[in-house]
Amino acid sequence: MLYFFLTLSSVNSQGSPQDAFIIQYLERRLTQIEERLNLCEQNTVSVTQKAYDLSSEMRGHLTTVNAMRSEFRSQLDSISVRVERVERELEYLENKMPAPSDIDIEEALLEQQIKAAELDQLKKKAKIKVENDCNVVLSQIKSLKIIKKMGETAGSWFKDPSNGSTKVYLLSGVRNNTLLEYTNLQSFTEKIAVPPFKVVRLPFSWQGTGHMVYNGFLYYHKADTPNQILKVDLSNGTVVDSTLLPGAGRLPVYSLNTNTYLDMAMDELGLWVIHADPEYGGNLVITKLDKGNLAVQYIWDTQCKSYDAEGAFIICGTLYVVYNTRYGGRSTVQCLYDIHDTIHSGESPVVFFPKRYTSHSSINYQPGDKQLYAWDDGYQTIYEVETRNNGQVTVE
Repeated sequence: MLYFFLTLSSVNSQGSPQDAFIIQYLERRLTQIEERLNLCEQNTVSVTQKAYDLSSEMRGHLTTVNAMRSEFRSQLDSISVRVERVERELEYLENKMPAPSDIDIEEALLEQQIKAAELDQLKKKAKIKVENDCNVVLSQIKSLKIIKKMGETAGSWFKDPSNGSTKVYLLSGVRNNTLLEYTNLQSFTEKIAVPPFKVVRLPFSWQGTGHMVYNGFLYYHKADTPNQILKVDLSNGTVVDSTLLPGAGRLPVYSLNTNTYLDMAMDELGLWVIHADPEYGGNLVITKLDKGNLAVQYIWDTQCKSYDAEGAFIICGTLYVVYNTRYGGRSTVQCLYDIHDTIHSGESPVVFFPKRYTSHSSINYQPGDKQLYAWDDGYQTIYEVETRNNGQVTVE
């Protein structure tokens, strides 16, 4: 190229003006060609760099794809193993499942068993209706006798209603672990220097005032539990059995006695528990318990409200609910529930307690004496009750 320019220079110096013009034209064209060659070289370098970068990026993507392919193959193998396992388990279950005829037989057998259980319950219910020939109802509460004033404002006292027992028990307050045992009602009323009672320390504290003793065993609501009932042998102070009462412990059993959530009761038919259930609008529920093992035998939902109630008792399977006012007044029985379904609240007149304008923290029926043992603002009182025959209860 240099030689070509030297030659053109030499010709330019020796030639005519026309030749000089041609030579200048050629020089400009050569300069343009040289510029284009330089631009082409630059573009070539840029394209080469981009191709290298793209090749590096593709190699990275290829590595990622290879890794994902390996992982996918591994997962596919795992799924294949699981599918085979499920197929084997399905085949095993198909071999173990009974034939449709066997299922029909089992359903028929289950239905027979359910019907037999229902029939057995009906028979038991029929049996409780005539047990002990208990067919009397409350007609009136005749008289009031104040026995003593002892302990706190709230509490409970009662006799052991089992045959041959004369012992009297007192539990003062709504939470404690001490029970006082008297040999009989006379020793309870005596005022002497030396207390004529035995102090029994219980293994756990009670809650409320709904306790009961039968045949030397105390039944009470264990404190700090919503619905646990304990059976304690008073001869040695040990727990011999316990149970959790279904659905109980969510409301006070009586709105005027807010510390009591479970109220134990005893009548001619045995041991009962009274509680309020929020699922039934706060109405009272009565449960029949087995005295021996505390097993639930029967449950009845009643129409009796817990609102403005201060206590209740049971006579011959009939619940009598005692109502009062929040300021204390004359107590009345305004609602009852008969498990025999022979008497109803609407047919029974209101029964008034003898005129004493206070309130009860506990009322316990003593079936042997036909009396109510009540705790009346710290006074231990006894009410005589009068009953009438309700006619012979028959089993349908």
